[in-house]
Amino acid sequence: MMLDRLSPRPGARHRPKRVGRGPGSGHGKTSGRGVKGQGKRSAGAPTKLRFEGGQMPMVRRLPKRGFRHERDVAEVVNLRDLAGFGEGATVDAEALRARGLIRGRGRPVKLLAEGEPARGLVVKVDRASAAARAKIEAAGGRVETP
Repeated sequence: MMLDRLSPRPGARHRPKRVGRGPGSGHGKTSGRGVKGQGKRSAGAPTKLRFEGGQMPMVRRLPKRGFRHERDVAEVVNLRDLAGFGEGATVDAEALRARGLIRGRGRPVKLLAEGEPARGLVVKVDRASAAARAKIEAAGGRVETP
């Protein structure tokens, strides 16, 4: 095999499109730009992607939706959700995530007082309501918050 004899495989390269070189080329006269108008001119820049020719754009036709709270909204866990944890278990964000009780990462976890806690749980959360804290401590457990 000689390096000077190498050539691309058939179909690997396309011939360049030579515009403005006569009617036989298929791209003569107007060079594929059509007839008249902004796009035919030398400075005929393409329009913005969302521009719809002057009609009211889709982005403005559709109503605004949703609201994102500036404060970090906590993941809520109720005491009844902790029923699956055994006596004396340590419950933290990783344990809650492993059981599918909270989703995502980076959001604080808040414990609320709905339901009855298991005996002697050690709960490590970012926030806890006063009622939830009282119920867990009454059951012989403790709540640890940073």
